[in-house]
Amino acid sequence: MPPFKDEHILVIAPGSQTTLAQLGLPESFTPAQLRVSTRMFPAEKKGEWEPIKIRERKITKHKQDVPPDPIDGDTAMAGTDGQTNDADAADDEEGSYFEEDPTTEEGAVYPIREGRVVDWSCLFALMTHIYNTLSPPFHTPILIITQPAWTAQDHEIITQFFFEKFKTPAFCLMDSALAVCYAYGASTATVIDIGYEKCDITAVNDFLINDAGRGTALTGCGGESMTQRLLELLSTKGFARDMCEQLKRSGICEVLPSGTPMPGEAEAEEPNVNPAAAASAGANAAGLKGRGSVGDSTAALRVGASGTDAGDEAQDGEGEDNEGVLDVATIVASGKTSEFLARKEKEKAEKAEKAAAKKAAQEAANAPKPAKLPNAKRMTASFQYTERRPLEEINQNGKRPLQNSNENSEVAPKRPKTPEPQDLNETGASEPILTSNAQTNGQQNGESTALIRRDVEVGVERFQAATGGILDQVADAVHRCILSVPEVGRRGDFWDNLIIVGNGSRVRGCKEALVAKLHSKYLISPSSATIFTSELPSNFTTPVATGANTPQPQSHMSNSHHGPGVNPLLAAAVTASNPGGLAPPSQHQHLAAQLQMQQYHQQHQHSGHGQTPTSIKLMKMPEYFPEWKDAGIEEAAFLGAQVAAKVVFVVDQGLSKGFMSRTEYNDLGPQGIHEFCM
Repeated sequence: MPPFKDEHILVIAPGSQTTLAQLGLPESFTPAQLRVSTRMFPAEKKGEWEPIKIRERKITKHKQDVPPDPIDGDTAMAGTDGQTNDADAADDEEGSYFEEDPTTEEGAVYPIREGRVVDWSCLFALMTHIYNTLSPPFHTPILIITQPAWTAQDHEIITQFFFEKFKTPAFCLMDSALAVCYAYGASTATVIDIGYEKCDITAVNDFLINDAGRGTALTGCGGESMTQRLLELLSTKGFARDMCEQLKRSGICEVLPSGTPMPGEAEAEEPNVNPAAAASAGANAAGLKGRGSVGDSTAALRVGASGTDAGDEAQDGEGEDNEGVLDVATIVASGKTSEFLARKEKEKAEKAEKAAAKKAAQEAANAPKPAKLPNAKRMTASFQYTERRPLEEINQNGKRPLQNSNENSEVAPKRPKTPEPQDLNETGASEPILTSNAQTNGQQNGESTALIRRDVEVGVERFQAATGGILDQVADAVHRCILSVPEVGRRGDFWDNLIIVGNGSRVRGCKEALVAKLHSKYLISPSSATIFTSELPSNFTTPVATGANTPQPQSHMSNSHHGPGVNPLLAAAVTASNPGGLAPPSQHQHLAAQLQMQQYHQQHQHSGHGQTPTSIKLMKMPEYFPEWKDAGIEEAAFLGAQVAAKVVFVVDQGLSKGFMSRTEYNDLGPQGIHEFCM
């Protein structure tokens, strides 16, 4: 078989809501190039499917759309009474045309529900649509990421479809949990995949999946459960499901760790009052108090301005004395005494006002700015809700009708020429956004729509998306999954290598809250692991890892008969005070049987140290894939599928039976995929 090329490899990852696909492996692995909704619409012909909703529009065609030209200047009339003749109405013809509606979900069929395939015909139509969209060459190997809930029969059905439909030269099935381990470069880990309607928990040991105790398609703990929880809390406030879904995806929705108080539960802090500003306000109020005479008001203005930066003439009294030295005789002789005094008072008042304004500006600049509280400490927060509405609800000025708007309409917001995304934490008024679809639907659909953005305020309910036992259910499933690992001594590695993926975990704080829940329920102090040493007598040293203090079976044994569950270490410690007492030969045989039983129990029973972890840690994704930093690690399974496809199809080329070739399919049939799937 000729070697495969990187640009010919096709990777497909079906999901409950979104299917990822990519043709070709880039030099540096990137997120999926093609993202399509995992849904199809029934076509007009039964058994066929369409990727977009097709609507039929009926139109009426007139036989003569243009009336004949009038003869001899007469006006053409439809009838003497101004109505259309029955003969003309009979000549009208009814027709229909079909159009695409890419925004609707009416009649959509989702072939995958809770990780299980519920409609194979729809899924095959979706795979065909993706294959035709990417248009790969004939010599194209295909790798499909399977869900943990898929059965062996499901693997055979999808294998037969791809070999018979597309004549692929090589085909590979890879478990999603194993793909995540390939992305992280971890051979041993516990993968927690939180999806749309379910959660999968898998223990991977040396790149082998531990099927015993695996949590497959756990319902009630996915992203949809969080949306339903928000809807339950906010339905009384007029929230719909779409609003709760957008709230969950916004930056203000956060899952707080267990034990974290809500903003309203914490004791309210005293307001931060600036003493300097208060003192200044009191001084100004006392200095600007009204007086009866002109001289008193002038003195008051001088006192109010003496403490400012307006001048230093009033600090020692010399400025006031100099200002009072006037040529009284000249002023009286001119006969304009009142005008002169009024002008002087006006100049002093303006000078005092400037000084007061300058002082207020300086105090405002020096005043400490109020610190912006984090989201977890704010009682309320706003997010931008985007909804699609018909254009009939929007007037010519670009505003929503007043009867349907809850925002203040004092200032009419202007409609932007192009829709620009805004920060989720910013606030603004309702604003319609005319999309390209809305601008062209007038000619195609006869019904144009527009996207309208408005701010919606939410209280502490935004922190309760994961309440109701969602995290407890996931934590219990993780504990059961790790306890099912047969190698008791390696269970600590699974607790230290937790991987949380899935789009359901994109909610802010979800991963940290889950780890905190595991800590609170199952973590013990490392000092508690050595509590059994208190049972040892004082003349027996604490055992160490070198094995030097391990008691030997041929000595230091008592004549008492211990049960099969006895700890040889404790038995040796108790009999250490009689070193000379040797056991008879029958006791040696009994001791050997006890040691064999002890080894059996250690291998097949749960040890106290294996049941309860002393540390729980999250694994960190490698940083040598820069394209995945912005995309996030929630879709790490697709990254691992690219790594595996590179190894299986290009590097290994089938030497380790990583994929099934066309020749092997002809010999073994679809059942042979079980010998090759990863």
